[in-house]
Amino acid sequence: MTTGVRRPRAEPVHPYDPAMPGRKGKVLVAMSGGVDSSVAAAILLREGYEVVGCFMRLGSPGETLDELTPADEACRAGPGPQARAIKIGHQGCCSITDAADARAVAAELGIPFYVCNFKKDFGRIIDYFVDEYTAGRTPNPCVRCNDWLKFGKLHDYARQIGADFIASGHYARVAVDADGSPALLRGIDHAKDQSYVLFGAPRERLREMLLPIGGLHKPQVRDLAKQYGLPVFDKPDSQEICFVPDNDYAGLVDRRRPDAAREGPLLDAAGRRIGTHDGQHRFTIGQRRGVDISLGYRVYVVDKDPATNTVTVGPRELLAADSCTAGEANWLADPPPVGEWTPVFAKFRYNSTPVPGRVRRLDDDPAPTPSGRVGLFQVQFDSHQQAVAPGQALVLYDLNAPERVLGGGWIRSVVRIPQQPTVYPHSQAPDDAPTRGVC
Repeated sequence: MTTGVRRPRAEPVHPYDPAMPGRKGKVLVAMSGGVDSSVAAAILLREGYEVVGCFMRLGSPGETLDELTPADEACRAGPGPQARAIKIGHQGCCSITDAADARAVAAELGIPFYVCNFKKDFGRIIDYFVDEYTAGRTPNPCVRCNDWLKFGKLHDYARQIGADFIASGHYARVAVDADGSPALLRGIDHAKDQSYVLFGAPRERLREMLLPIGGLHKPQVRDLAKQYGLPVFDKPDSQEICFVPDNDYAGLVDRRRPDAAREGPLLDAAGRRIGTHDGQHRFTIGQRRGVDISLGYRVYVVDKDPATNTVTVGPRELLAADSCTAGEANWLADPPPVGEWTPVFAKFRYNSTPVPGRVRRLDDDPAPTPSGRVGLFQVQFDSHQQAVAPGQALVLYDLNAPERVLGGGWIRSVVRIPQQPTVYPHSQAPDDAPTRGVC
């Protein structure tokens, strides 16, 4: 894989041609009402694309899902007196304020603007999120949303309106490899890099993806928004999962899966019961904050079992992982031969730094998966890694060209370092000790 992959050039797949304004093609921009997607639309307009804005109405958990608006009946608000008002309910994971902001930006830019009702489709992502926590895994709904909606369902809509490209405000880049094939690269601003959440985009669709702000740093994006007169230039970034606006993901799981909200034993590393928790779905592997138990040393969630509803806590060294196996593989470069180890950088959390290791492709697993992909691979880390958890996305980067995304998958199992935990003296807590943690 690495040995046959040439270093990608820095040129964009669709270079700007100032001599042909308006002739670059039609692009549908996913506009969330934030500064990043707004600047993305403005840049593309100035580069000569025919830009159409689109706000994805996704709905919110607990509300009644209404009929999905057909693409050819999507509500439009564009420049001119014939533009119709957008009717958006007060409910929704992207708030009515976000929708109004996106519309205001479109009006400022003078571009057509549509609202796509994806509420029924988004229900699939909420179900995935809840099911993963119920099954004891750590989900990443943003990756699934990009796979299934932004660069999935939205592509179908783009084709219906005759758009050639889909664009978003992600901090990542699409470039041309030496052999002419497209490559997904990290954003220039590594502090904001979002290539991790885009690994699931089908390789054949990279040519249709435009990521205009991937070559900018965040302060530059805000400066451009102000320069372009966009009303969202100083709007704060969203820090929450869009369909959990109160950040109470455990409460969402409780409401969707009432049987998950039941007490269970809290164990120490030796298997002794030291307390009680309100449901294993309220904890994630590696969690320390919110683990309300005092053992005389810092404790972390080191294991949990949804079948028995048990949560195990222990010292940090019990989190050390040697390797992991991932399924639903999506390769954005030619995959390595089955069984052959290839050096890579691997990233297993959104906010973590890619770490060196090696990957080995395994035989496909034909069992059904959420994405329908059957590829399987194993990653062995060069050094022990902390808090690698099933359910997380595992993204691979080229060792020789670390900006390039080779592919990724979803962690199924983790091999932790075999070791005897340090035995710390502590008082035995009563069975009904009030212990609860929320990530």
